[in-house]
Amino acid sequence: MSSSNLYSNKQRWKIFLLFVALLIVSATLWYSNHIASRIREGEREKVNLWSEAIQRRAELVNYTQRLFEELRDEERKKADLLASAYRIISDPNNQNDLTFVTGFLWSNTTIPVLIYENNGELWNSVNLPEGKEGNKPYIDSLFREMKKKNAPIALEEVGQKIYYDDSRLFSQLQITMTDLINSFISETVINSASVPVIVTDSSRTKLVRVGNIDTLEISSPDQLQKKLASMQSSNPPIEIQLPGQGKQLIFYEDSEALRQLQMYPVVQLILIGVFLLVSYLIFSTYRKAEQNQVWVGMAKETAHQLGTPLSSLIAWSELLDSQGVDPSLIVELNKDIDRLKTITDRFSKIGSKPDTQEVNAFEVLKESFDYLSVRASRKVHFELKEPSEVLMVPLNVPLFSWVLENLVKNGLDAMDGKGTISGAVFKENGKVCFEISDSGKGIAKNKWTTVFNPGYTTKKRGWGLGLTLAKRIIENYHNGKIFVKWSEQGKGTTFRIEIW
Repeated sequence: MSSSNLYSNKQRWKIFLLFVALLIVSATLWYSNHIASRIREGEREKVNLWSEAIQRRAELVNYTQRLFEELRDEERKKADLLASAYRIISDPNNQNDLTFVTGFLWSNTTIPVLIYENNGELWNSVNLPEGKEGNKPYIDSLFREMKKKNAPIALEEVGQKIYYDDSRLFSQLQITMTDLINSFISETVINSASVPVIVTDSSRTKLVRVGNIDTLEISSPDQLQKKLASMQSSNPPIEIQLPGQGKQLIFYEDSEALRQLQMYPVVQLILIGVFLLVSYLIFSTYRKAEQNQVWVGMAKETAHQLGTPLSSLIAWSELLDSQGVDPSLIVELNKDIDRLKTITDRFSKIGSKPDTQEVNAFEVLKESFDYLSVRASRKVHFELKEPSEVLMVPLNVPLFSWVLENLVKNGLDAMDGKGTISGAVFKENGKVCFEISDSGKGIAKNKWTTVFNPGYTTKKRGWGLGLTLAKRIIENYHNGKIFVKWSEQGKGTTFRIEIW
């Protein structure tokens, strides 16, 4: 399998794995959202049942109030009849049979009565609560209340005055009704609700009760109105009519649990995204570290393997020279031996921080062009643009020359042995820039960054490592940058190297 196919297969596997990951994420989100929706429906059903219960309980309270009012009316009538009976008895001119009247007085078991002598002494009490008959503070307090409510009935013949109050049953009904209303608000409206609740008067300005809400959220009138508007946007308020309190409004909104359920799929998506990103970064770091180890190991092994035949070539050169072989042949042989030394030195420097020194940038470029121009086709024209000033730049010459030669060779391959290779060095924005251009086939714009990936190549016998090594040498060893500045298919390509 060629390296180009290897790269294409790797890209296809990446796309396939990304598709599978998206499929898994989508299925997980759909299922969790489905579960959240079902729970949301259950929560809303509970809230609807709660609101219906409030309406029915409010109707029950109002019905109970009407019954209590009827009982109060009956008890009030009994009190009025009792007072009339006392007045009849107190009239000395009354010649009627008083048997029925006295019988009615004796049958009174609910209306409290206090009978005082004219001198202010308590003569008798009727229907006081159990245990209160001899309680003077209670009797004095009751006497003051009776005196405020009803005028006393004077029994002049016996020198007594009769004071009376509403019946005990009437008072108990009032207390029971008040407890019932308070119970309705506290238990049915507030405590039984699993949702935030605010009860206000009909004007929406007076706060009656609050449940499941932080009071800091409604500490000011503006905050209260804002909260009520927010709650009303979720659910219309429930109107209730309570005895003696008028119309009230019950505002409520979704519970905290329901809001969390609504946010759950979003939070889950974010967590999955963060997990995938962190996983990718971790694996990418390990992959790069492993690649670095492979590069370093391969480079060191290559340098080691070249060492033995290089030593043999040096020995053969010396032997041929001692045997009187044509000196011009020995010179050319030694040039190639020196070239092999340079290549071995380059490979040996991979993996360790090479030393750099200030050198003339144009001279380095010119040396690489001179070496390759005599070894290229005669149909290739080499052009060099010399800068107007001497540009010194910190470089490791053997490694940097390797990058330049790689770019030039790629340009030669792209032109199929015919065209123009041009080079330039200049200063721009405080950076020393090298540009290598060719008139070859060009690179599609969507491949401008891909060409630096390991394994990418358009050559039948290429491994796709040249530009990858060039990128590593520029970025890792020279703290610079290399990229495709311009390219158009059928017209050529320009690579730029920037060194700070």
